[in-house]
Amino acid sequence: MSPELIGVLGLVLLLVVITIGVPIGIGLGLVGLAGIAVIISPEAALIKVGVVSFDVVSRYDLGVLPLFLLMAHLCFAAGASRDFFDVAARFIGHRRGGLALASIAGCAGFGAISGSSLATVATVGSAALPEMRRAGYAPGFACGALAAGGTLGALIPPSGALIVFGIIAEQSIGRLFAAAILPGLTQALFYMFAISLLCYFKPALGPSSKRVSIRDRLASLVKIIDVFFLVVLVIGGLTVGWFTPTEAASVGVALALVLCAIRGALRFSVLVTAFVETLRTSGMIYLIIIGAMLFATFISITGIAQFMSNLVLDMDAGPITAIIVMAILFLVLGSFLDGLALMLLVTPIFLPIAVELGYSPIWFGIFLVRAMEVGFILPPLGLNAYVIHGIAKDIELSAIFKGIGPFLIADVLHLGLIIALPVMVLWLPGVVGV
Repeated sequence: MSPELIGVLGLVLLLVVITIGVPIGIGLGLVGLAGIAVIISPEAALIKVGVVSFDVVSRYDLGVLPLFLLMAHLCFAAGASRDFFDVAARFIGHRRGGLALASIAGCAGFGAISGSSLATVATVGSAALPEMRRAGYAPGFACGALAAGGTLGALIPPSGALIVFGIIAEQSIGRLFAAAILPGLTQALFYMFAISLLCYFKPALGPSSKRVSIRDRLASLVKIIDVFFLVVLVIGGLTVGWFTPTEAASVGVALALVLCAIRGALRFSVLVTAFVETLRTSGMIYLIIIGAMLFATFISITGIAQFMSNLVLDMDAGPITAIIVMAILFLVLGSFLDGLALMLLVTPIFLPIAVELGYSPIWFGIFLVRAMEVGFILPPLGLNAYVIHGIAKDIELSAIFKGIGPFLIADVLHLGLIIALPVMVLWLPGVVGV
């Protein structure tokens, strides 16, 4: 049996084990281990497990992940999660769809702390959805805006997905963070434009709320000054090269502790909860990375990546056509695969092809995470939709997915813009020189 055929069978087997509910990290590791054992030898497979495991847990740059997670948990304990939405609601809540616009702004702000799509939609959704329902917003529209806005957490730095991609693809996390800033901001603007357009033609979707005085608006800014300073210093310092990613995360944790102390939330129970949640999530992600490394090794020795690269190049279809085909494939896979699973599955296969076509690995990382985000709201999996449904169980899941529809259109248009204008991703890393 040829290595290429073994590789194809390995991909099919991985899809099967993921579909039946095997955790992605274990599935990747077992399939990769079995594939290496078949192609080379069982002894080589076992040695590779030890080497990869030690390499992952001893990598200095991987320390950025648990540190940013700890920063997010401490900021959450300090009550920073609701503040971004509250401030945005005071400034634009009186407009048609204003609370929905505020929820997008809140998701963008909290995404700059959490680095997680699911954490963003759960946190902002729990604060914003009751307010929108009290204001008479259409339930499906409100849920759709929150589910879409939550995806901002996966792209806006410090993004956990970009950290994992940077480690797997051996790319600079600092450059990835810098590259994600402009796409993240334009993604939020696309969502806001979609909300404004919908409420212009159907005002009943998002009725205007009571206008707040200028004094109250300015007073509300005080609530986010400390968090805003933390985000700007950490992400800005990383972007302009003041800190390495691990140093930036360390500074973020230190400032988050100060933030908790200032807000009166620095208690022993808070610290224990933050450390426990950070360790639990970090352990899961470490397992996933080890499994992904084993699977990537298996894919590389099968020659599938090179075979598919040659197949694409022989088609003479052009780089943009090939990338569009990849995007369609990612969207299809994203409809039934978890976003992180999708990224870990396709990176070892399609990253070499994208590089062969002349695309930057940094650009491909942003493109992949952006496509992965769409999977968070794409039926039937659409994890963000299920999180929102968990917050408001009386709203039918079908109504939530219907409300997501216009935002999916905005997602496709934004993804097309990233493909058409790679400079939108690569300009800022080039300017700041990270």
